[in-house]
Amino acid sequence: MRWESWSDFWFMGGYGLYVWGSMAMTALLLLVEMAQARLAHRRALALVRAEQSLENP
Repeated sequence: MRWESWSDFWFMGGYGLYVWGSMAMTALLLLVEMAQARLAHRRALALVRAEQSLENP
């Protein structure tokens, strides 16, 4: 697909709002997923450390 200008690229033949909105939503959800995974990892490590400290007084 060829665009004559940057505005044509961003407009995407009338589908720009759908295309760029979908891209933004995907990026946002990926960031949320990474944050949740990082938080779950930290919580799991804290739980393991707490269990180890109880086993080794």
